[in-house]
Amino acid sequence: MSAAAVKELEDLHKKLINEVESYKTLQTNFEKARGARQTLEAQLLENESVYSELSMVGADSKIFKLVGPVLITQNLDDSKQNVQKRIDYINGELKRQENALKDLGKKSQIQKDIINSLQKTINDRRMELSNAAGSNSGQ
Repeated sequence: MSAAAVKELEDLHKKLINEVESYKTLQTNFEKARGARQTLEAQLLENESVYSELSMVGADSKIFKLVGPVLITQNLDDSKQNVQKRIDYINGELKRQENALKDLGKKSQIQKDIINSLQKTINDRRMELSNAAGSNSGQ
């Protein structure tokens, strides 16, 4: 096997290692985004539950909000509005996370394709070199 062929295979192998590292980074980011989405989903359920509870409360009932170590009375309509704003915000963040997950999924697939292509190129090149070495030794 010539020095140029060995160098070519080493370069391809280094490139493959770099592409695999990029893929691992994408997967790590994907897992973080999925964790963030799960947190948002839990917060959304909690806030929807609070809104549902507030909807069952009578207009003359007292609503308290915990601010630090102190309970402060709050108007029912204000409470509902605040919770609805949180729900809207969380829904927006969920959409953003979904888009980020889709984007990371696409990037991961592209990276997988690059890795597979590089692996095929390396294997094909090795086969060519071993066939060339075999035909040269037979002469």
